[in-house]
Amino acid sequence: MLAEAPLTFEKRAARSAGSIIFSLCGPLTLRNLFDLQTALRQNPAKDRCILDLSGVPYRDSAGIGLVMNHFVHCQNHGGRMIVAGVCPRIMELFRLTHIDKVLPQASAVEEA
Repeated sequence: MLAEAPLTFEKRAARSAGSIIFSLCGPLTLRNLFDLQTALRQNPAKDRCILDLSGVPYRDSAGIGLVMNHFVHCQNHGGRMIVAGVCPRIMELFRLTHIDKVLPQASAVEEA
């Protein structure tokens, strides 16, 4: 089942100073988001965080919560978070929940 597959992620510095990219691969669900949550919180929230979701085919409400919580965390600490590469299935969830009006988005990491 897709929702039970593992989530992997890679953290790397972006071209611009103070930017960090997290490239995710696999479903973002309650079952597998805790390592990512820990990694996100270990980075300075004052930096710009880019979440590359191009490898995420599915996410549940816990996955949405993680993204929104990190977005708010970054804002509260003077940082910025951008999501990039959102697939059509997840974009539809963004639209249904009106997250698309709140989260800064880019079609690809290079645009973020």
